[in-house]
Amino acid sequence: MTPAPEGLLLVDKPSGMTSHDAVDVVRRSLGTRKVGHAGTLDPMATGLLVLGVGRATRLLRYLGELPKSYAATGRLGEETDTLDADGEIVRTAPVDVSLAELKRACASELQRACASLVGESMQTPPAYSAVKVGGRKLYEAARGGEVLEAPARPIRVDAFDVTAFDGRDLEARITCSGGTYVRVLVADVGRSLGCGAHLVGLRRTAIGSLRVEEARPPGTGTLQPVERAVQHLPSIRLEPEEARAASHGRPLGPAGILGPYAVLDPEDALVGIYRDEGPMARPEVILPRL
Repeated sequence: MTPAPEGLLLVDKPSGMTSHDAVDVVRRSLGTRKVGHAGTLDPMATGLLVLGVGRATRLLRYLGELPKSYAATGRLGEETDTLDADGEIVRTAPVDVSLAELKRACASELQRACASLVGESMQTPPAYSAVKVGGRKLYEAARGGEVLEAPARPIRVDAFDVTAFDGRDLEARITCSGGTYVRVLVADVGRSLGCGAHLVGLRRTAIGSLRVEEARPPGTGTLQPVERAVQHLPSIRLEPEEARAASHGRPLGPAGILGPYAVLDPEDALVGIYRDEGPMARPEVILPRL
C-alpha cells in the first residue's frame, strides 16, 4: 500500500489565485485532501505560500509567529476602498514628495513616513479582509454595503525600507510579524504624507528562514520532511524508551526550555511538540507513527 503523502511544500503563488485555490491544486496533484496553508496571501499577491501535507498540517500553527518579508509597491496620490489595486479609487491627491530630496538624504519625508511605522503598534484589519466579526467575514459584509470593524490587534514592523521611488510609485522591502496587513501600512504612509496611497504590488519573499527561491508553482515541487515545519523551534533528542513514551503522548521531564520545543527520537524523526509546565513537560502535538 502506497503511504499517504506528507511533508512541507513551498509554493510560489501566482497573482489572481487565492490561497485556497493553491491548496486545491496541490490536493489534486497529490491525491489527498489533507492539505493546509500557513499565512494567507491575497489574490493579488504573489510569492511564498507554505503548505502542510498529511501530518505536517498539524504543525502549521508554529509558523504563524515567524516574521514575514515582502517586496511591496505602493502608489501615492490614490486611495482605494480595499487599500489595494483590486478596489475602486475613492480619492486622488497631488503627490508633494521630492525625488531629488529622496536621493540626497535618507531622512526625506517619504523615508521618515515609512520609518515611523517600524516597531510595535496596534493595527485595525481593513474592511475588505477575511477577519471575522460576529462570525461574519469583513469582506462579505463590505461587499453587501455594510461596514464592520474588527478590533485593533498588536503588530510589529521590523523593517520598512524604501528601495526605489519615481515620484509616484514607491518600492519597499518590509519585514513584519504574522497577521500584519501590508496594504494598511502602505495606506498609513499615504495618510502621513497627506496624499493617500494604495498597494499595487506585493510579493512575499520569506517566512522565517523559508525563502521564495525554494518555492515552485502550485502542483509542482518536492515535499520536504515534516521536521522542517518546526526547524526554528528548540529541540531535544530522546532515548529510545523516552521516545516510545512520548509517541503515546505521555508527560516527560522538563527540558528547561521556554516555549514549545520539538521532541525527536534517536534517529532525529519528529515525535511531537512539547512545552514545560512546572515539574513536567506536556505534549501540544503528537505525530502518529506511519
